[in-house]
Amino acid sequence: MAPSTSIDWARLERQLRRLLPKAAVVSKRQELLTYDCDGLTMDRHQPRLAVLPDSTEQVASVLRLCHEMGVPFVARGSGTGLSGGALVEQEALLVITSRMRQVLAIDLDNQTIRVQPGVINSWVTRAVSGDGFYYAPDPSSQIACSVGGNVAENSGGVHCLKYGVTSNHVLELEVVLPDGSVTTLGGPLAEMPGLDLRGVFIGSEGTLGIATAITLRLLKQPEAVAVLLADFTTMEAAGEAVRVVTAAGILPAGMEIMDNFTIRAVDQMLEQELYPVDAAAALLIELDGSAVEVELAAAATADLCRQAGARQVQQATSAEDRARLWQGRKSAISALGRLYPSYYLQDGVVPRSALPRVLAAIDELSQKHQLPVANVFHAGDGNLHPLILYNGREAGVQQRVKDLGAAILRLCVDAGGSISGEHGVGADKRCFLDWMFTPADLETMQLVRTAFDPLQRANPGKLFPTPVSCGESSRRATEIKLPAGVEVI
Repeated sequence: MAPSTSIDWARLERQLRRLLPKAAVVSKRQELLTYDCDGLTMDRHQPRLAVLPDSTEQVASVLRLCHEMGVPFVARGSGTGLSGGALVEQEALLVITSRMRQVLAIDLDNQTIRVQPGVINSWVTRAVSGDGFYYAPDPSSQIACSVGGNVAENSGGVHCLKYGVTSNHVLELEVVLPDGSVTTLGGPLAEMPGLDLRGVFIGSEGTLGIATAITLRLLKQPEAVAVLLADFTTMEAAGEAVRVVTAAGILPAGMEIMDNFTIRAVDQMLEQELYPVDAAAALLIELDGSAVEVELAAAATADLCRQAGARQVQQATSAEDRARLWQGRKSAISALGRLYPSYYLQDGVVPRSALPRVLAAIDELSQKHQLPVANVFHAGDGNLHPLILYNGREAGVQQRVKDLGAAILRLCVDAGGSISGEHGVGADKRCFLDWMFTPADLETMQLVRTAFDPLQRANPGKLFPTPVSCGESSRRATEIKLPAGVEVI
């Protein structure tokens, strides 16, 4: 059943103001402009009304009201997402969790921390680093993105090669379902009996409900860490270095590659030659573990990089020197944004062995579409982050940008990869989902969704292709018929 769009907005606002503090209801047009896009700024849709609850009870009361009045809703965290998942494309209430920023409990004996969804990713490590612990998932936007958003998108980051993505570090979720009821998914142990509904919820992009409390796994800080910087005259050589290092059985905490376009942008912004400006590619490799393990792995990795064609390999072991080498990678998107204020960031995934030919093909597509593409990516797991750079004032350029983005994702799928590694599908890539899944697959996914949200009022229109969003040839959607004898719970 499709969500209803006949909303009595005046009545909804009056009811919300009875439930929430005055400052928690936003209705002024100029204030709502803040929420007209997420990190993917090409598409903008201003919401009609927004709320900022600060507790599970407030979220539950808001969703109960939405359920009673037939109002769809869209959840939003820090707004750093890059797939349009937090946009209010159709009539819906925007529920913003950015004021839910409490650390609820820390249990170092069991290496867990319980937080509200608005807690910023980097704050988790900051809360426990003095005791020798840290939180592994580290998206590039970790100083701004929220844990709730990370759960919605199943975010990764630099260290996902060795330590996995968000789903590997979430134990338990307190969730408000679309009817306003509160439930718990998962539990205090990493492996719980029964269906893994915790795993179903993570990465569901706001289509199953809103997580209001999240229990995360903490890790002990490693005894030693080393960062290697290897530079290459060709991108193919850098890709070969990734292949030979992993083939040798070495498992780095992270492996990141930047192309020459990105290197020059970073050096220009930082006003120093952090990375060799004449290098075609720079490869950052982080190794962690015991002191002996790191020493041996660093030596072996450096040798393998040289064999693959590295001109030089730098090594940093002190916290200050390591931070310096990572500084450019962490600020790469900002550096490119200084040169091109408008950019379109994708995150297709390919097998590591396909990296050289896929990157060469992206360069050909860039020339064909006459749009520059900068490449900076998680090389260890093949998660590409091509940035298509453009001038937003140029007539018709947005369609050219989207066509190039689609061509890159098609290239990734044809190479045996995926349309998304960590940014999610949202609104941006929903029309490409059927490149990877059959109609039967998509209908099965919708059956799972209707089990949580029978009326499909949670983040309506996102994730799945529909005739409205993707053309009449896309038969999916909101009108999924349940098999005889199957009931929605």
